Amino acid sequence: MSEAVTRTVTGPPGLLASLDPLLREWLPRQRWFAGKGRPVTGFSLVAATELLPPDARVGLYHVLVRAHQPLVPAPGSPEQPGDCYQLLIGVREALPPRLAPALIGHVTQGPLAGRTAYDALYDTRPAEVLLEALRTRARIGGLRFERSRDQEIRTGLVPRLMTAEQSNSSVVYGDTFILKLLRRIVPGINPDLELPLALAREGCPRVPAPTAWMTADLAGRSWVLGVLQPYVQGATDGWELALRELAKGQDFAAEARALGRATAEVHTALARALPTVTLGHGQMRQLVDGMTERLAEAVRAVPALRPYARGLRSAFTALDDLAAEGGTWTAQRVHGDLHLGQCLRSPSGHWSLIDFEGEPAKPLAERRLPQPVVRDVAGMLRSFDYAAHSAGSPVPGWATSCRAAYCTGYAEAGGHDPRTDPVLLRAYETDKAVYEVVYEARHRPEWLPVPLSAVRRLAAADEAA
Repeated sequence: MSEAVTRTVTGPPGLLASLDPLLREWLPRQRWFAGKGRPVTGFSLVAATELLPPDARVGLYHVLVRAHQPLVPAPGSPEQPGDCYQLLIGVREALPPRLAPALIGHVTQGPLAGRTAYDALYDTRPAEVLLEALRTRARIGGLRFERSRDQEIRTGLVPRLMTAEQSNSSVVYGDTFILKLLRRIVPGINPDLELPLALAREGCPRVPAPTAWMTADLAGRSWVLGVLQPYVQGATDGWELALRELAKGQDFAAEARALGRATAEVHTALARALPTVTLGHGQMRQLVDGMTERLAEAVRAVPALRPYARGLRSAFTALDDLAAEGGTWTAQRVHGDLHLGQCLRSPSGHWSLIDFEGEPAKPLAERRLPQPVVRDVAGMLRSFDYAAHSAGSPVPGWATSCRAAYCTGYAEAGGHDPRTDPVLLRAYETDKAVYEVVYEARHRPEWLPVPLSAVRRLAAADEAA
């Protein structure tokens, strides 16, 4: 077993000054940058660690940087220190053509003047450095590379960057491992590592067990930076698979049912591994107040919601009324952002759940709260609806069939059918649809009809009742 490799190496003075003008242009263009629509006015360095010396053919810096942005895009708005981002900055004299998409810019000042900076995850050598650090349990500056005691990492695995990520970045090593590097990071226990480790202790086969992970110890706090897990070779994510079947006009109910069983198995394992709580009227009132407040904000932001506001609000008041009559619900740790894209189907037909980070925009403490399992169920039901509306040629009844099959599969493995608690399910699905309306209105207006169709259905449920 390899001994931990310990090195104390920090970045050179003036490193951020060298990179600042380049990052102001490059960072907002990245898909994982969360502050779009507001200019970056400056940066503050959280930590910088040299992983490969800059005088080598390839230099490499691990940089944690906080972007400063105004509260609103308007001129004169007060500047605020914003999100902290994890960057792997490569340094070369010049980039070969294969690394052209990775270009950050040509440095003209500071200790890196005359060199070219780029996103090092596109490059083989820097990616190999990360895997070797995980394999040897290295300690480099404030960086900590940990590995499960019963899992080995062999050398010689060729890395390649996956280009389909949205909020993070992933590197595949051979066809053996996948390293997910979090881009926007916060201090504390991250559920993307916490929950898979807990499920591994329970022996749950539905979630790949972490092989290794990368953290930073800064100012007495730990920051989770990345997780290495087994790579499911030949797997297809649920979104791609659903769209493929839709394009062929094929039914997806059998897969939806299997996915419901997989979800229930994960929930059951999480309930065994971590504490559960009972939600009474006081706790449900807080939950309902949050949903109601989000609806009010959404109606102000998206006028198209106004005709449905009363009907949508009734989904939340009905839940509050049920709690006031003595209803209670069990809450536990859940996935937190479950949809078809967070599920993998292996060539053998085995479904796995991945990406337990939760909704990245929400505070870490909120993402780690116990919640009713219906939160995940509602997310998946909305995902079936999205898939159905994404088909070039609509397949009548496709989403309805998938939703029913998913709940049936969930009941088979979990012993509880989500449809037997229609008030709770409607409240969570309504809350999710309202969130989708705001998101689409801001980022993808052409998609707005998808959640609005669900809004009409959910609001009409009040009239039907």
